Formats: sequence, C-alpha cells, structure tokens
Amino acid sequence: MTDTLSKSDDRLIVALDVPNALAGLELAQRIGDPVGFYKIGLGMLTGGGLALARELIDEMDKRIFLDMKLFDIGNTVEAAVKGLAHYGLDFLTVHGDPQVVRAAQEGKGSSDLKILAVTVLTSLDRDDLDQMMITPGDVQEIVVERARRAMAAGADGVIASPHEAAMIRALPEATGKLIVTPGVRPAGAETGDQKRVATPAKAISDGADHIVVGRPIKSAPDPRSAAEAILAELP
Repeated sequence: MTDTLSKSDDRLIVALDVPNALAGLELAQRIGDPVGFYKIGLGMLTGGGLALARELIDEMDKRIFLDMKLFDIGNTVEAAVKGLAHYGLDFLTVHGDPQVVRAAQEGKGSSDLKILAVTVLTSLDRDDLDQMMITPGDVQEIVVERARRAMAAGADGVIASPHEAAMIRALPEATGKLIVTPGVRPAGAETGDQKRVATPAKAISDGADHIVVGRPIKSAPDPRSAAEAILAELP
C-alpha cells in the first residue's frame, strides 16, 4: 500500500456507519470512483466489517481505515494489532495512552499499517470529561497534550477534532505525522452528536491530512453527489 493519492482525493475518508457489510458495499458502490478511502468502525465489526474491508481492498482497490479504538493491556493490544496487520489496512486506531501506542507499534511489525492515536472523542465536551473524572482543564489543551505524548510514544498520527488540528500541527512531535479529523460537517449540515465540528475546508486548512465524513454523505439522497460536493470544498 502507498500514501500516494489515487485518482480519487484520499483526503476525504467516508465513514461506512451502516449495519452490515452488504449495506457498506452498497454505499461504496453508489459513491463510486470519487472516494477511494473508507472507514469501518466498531459498530460494523459483528456485521462483517473485516470481510468488507478485504472486499473493498481486493475488489475495488480502496483504502481502509479500521476504527477500533483498541484499549487493553499491552500484550492484548500487541496481539490484536499483529492479527489485523495482515488485512492490508491503511489506518488503525488505538487509544492514545503511551503504553497502548507502544504495544500497537510492536504488533504492527514491519507492515505499512499506520497506528493513529485517539485523543479525546469529538462527541465529548468538558462536562462529559468531568463525569469521567478526567483531569480538569481546557479540552483543547488536554487533546494537544495527549496528542504530543502519543506521537512521542511512536504513533504515526492522531485522531483529533478540527478545533485542535492547528495546535497539534504546530507541535515539534507532529513533524511527519498524520492528523485525521472526524467531526467534519459541510456548511449548513446538522452536527448530530458531534460537539467540536468544522467545515471540510477549515479542517484541511488548519492542518488535517484527512477528514472523516459519515452521515452527510450516507444520508444524502445521492451519496456520490454529496461526496463530490465535499471534495469541491477542499482547498
């Protein structure tokens, strides 16, 4: 696999947040050539998500971001990543705790799999963090510090909201690292359960390498046209 862009603009990653592999394949077929990169998340794992990943890679020449947000003791994370590294995936998420990141890097071995660290979920705000007994402080500062520590531990990049992309990109530790931003919504779109959002153009301008968009494309009457409209917004 390669980081070289194909005929599609792989800065856009479409989230296949659908119930099963058949629905995911149908959505990818409806979108067609404009999108070459798809995210498969935990919600589809029991609905054939890994089988869909293989089909999209082998039959449609697509790139895959597997969003598992792995979090466990080091030996378990290492073993899980070692198994997933054989699927030909591009990106895999783990929680951004340094010991988890280090274990994931051990597990991926010599594969081209990129380990992306989750900082703070884009559905969370300060009230949520208080409920979780997370250290007091500004959410952005917590995200940036978690990103710094994860990258120092060897993460190939981080997942962060568009609100933190510019600050993370400015970190010395971010040189050569990927920033992938969920919580991206076209102008005028509903935010849903996302609390820290931005437009596609803003996210890219602030330093994101890839944006992840789900519902605005999946729920559109014409998903292909919706994806093309988002791509047209990118600088």
